[in-house]
Amino acid sequence: MLLPRLDRWFHITARGSTIPREIIAGLTVFGAMAYIVAVNPAILSAAGLDRHDMVMTTIAGAVAGTLLMALWARLPIALAPAMSSNVLFAQVVVQQAHVSPRTAFTVVLFSGLCFTALSLSQIRQRIIRGFPPSIVLGIQIALGAFIARIGLTTGGIAVPSSEGLTFGSLHNPSVLLSMAGVALSAILVVLRIPAGLLIAILTITMAGLFIQTPSGPITHLPAQLLDWPHYPTNLFLPFDFHEYFSHLGLLVPITLYFLLSDFFDATATMMSVAHRAGLDGTVEKPALDHRAFGSDGAASIIGASLGTCTVSAYVESLAGVEAGGRTGLSALVVAVLFALSSVFWPLITAIPAIATAPVLILVGLNMLGSLSRVAETPSEAIPPLTMLLIAGVTGNFMLSLSCGLLIYTALAIATRRFQRLTPIVLGLDAAFVFYMILQAHMGA
Repeated sequence: MLLPRLDRWFHITARGSTIPREIIAGLTVFGAMAYIVAVNPAILSAAGLDRHDMVMTTIAGAVAGTLLMALWARLPIALAPAMSSNVLFAQVVVQQAHVSPRTAFTVVLFSGLCFTALSLSQIRQRIIRGFPPSIVLGIQIALGAFIARIGLTTGGIAVPSSEGLTFGSLHNPSVLLSMAGVALSAILVVLRIPAGLLIAILTITMAGLFIQTPSGPITHLPAQLLDWPHYPTNLFLPFDFHEYFSHLGLLVPITLYFLLSDFFDATATMMSVAHRAGLDGTVEKPALDHRAFGSDGAASIIGASLGTCTVSAYVESLAGVEAGGRTGLSALVVAVLFALSSVFWPLITAIPAIATAPVLILVGLNMLGSLSRVAETPSEAIPPLTMLLIAGVTGNFMLSLSCGLLIYTALAIATRRFQRLTPIVLGLDAAFVFYMILQAHMGA
């Protein structure tokens, strides 16, 4: 009785999937984003917060946000504390603005409240429908370049240099293992091996136990495999409204920056995941409806209330889509695995970054397949290709989206195609100009 109910609730058969495929997709997504259990606490600890407490709040935020998306929106999208948000929280709000962590959580809360209000209204859906087709295509390929770049840098294949990025040293065993992982992932994908991406992650992790670097094996086993979980109750509703309202001139621009960054970053991610999964829906009944956006918005409020930074949709969800995930069941699997990680988190953090890097590279390359849809006319091709170039070179997706849309507007004016300058396009231009000004002001 349980399996038929799962099928009906998540529309598994209707979306051309199966329960085993959804489970494998969930395992793959978790394997690709489990790093957040270790990375988010490390970043937030720079704000003076206890690292172990941050592990528990990171897990709690990921579980709550992903459960919302899985059970209410029923989409294959996983959520967790956002990487861009945690850096802004620790480095800009706490360290540079010199406000307390509790006030920083209040910034996240107000950003989340505005985010949710926009998500539950028709504004967010109108914005999505108002994106020009060439910009929608640009989002697809720019995210492909962005996620592939993450894979290349975390795998050590591309490393920072005075000229930007350069190829990693072939004398480094980590680089060689990462490159072997890319080849293995590609072979498994081409041969359509079930759970191929998950197999690649596990294989590279196991191989890392036997490959030595100057600092020891690539895969470091923790001193203990288990750790009894405890939620830090002092971080539940950790807000300081008095200090926030005492520094409105400083904190309101930062709140707006949080809002704009999270709003457009999450929206673009969800659009790409839904499109890649074939869940675009129709104008009358879109797959990304008020439930999807409401889940994403509410997760940001829940994250702040639980004592972590903004919880948002993760681009690594695309790894699950490539593994066959089409429904909220795969997201439910991710949520369950995050819940289990509250006990097994020391073991999970043993997965090295280079084990997930090849998967991200393959996912990004698959998304770049949309390049075949780039128009031949310069006015249609230049905006999406600009987005691709900026995202791939700088690793700043929001900046690429801003530049792409502004160039689209400039070309529409130059070619006198004024019908393209809809109120939505002009409103987005204003929002992105404001975002870029805020970014330059804060040095984020």
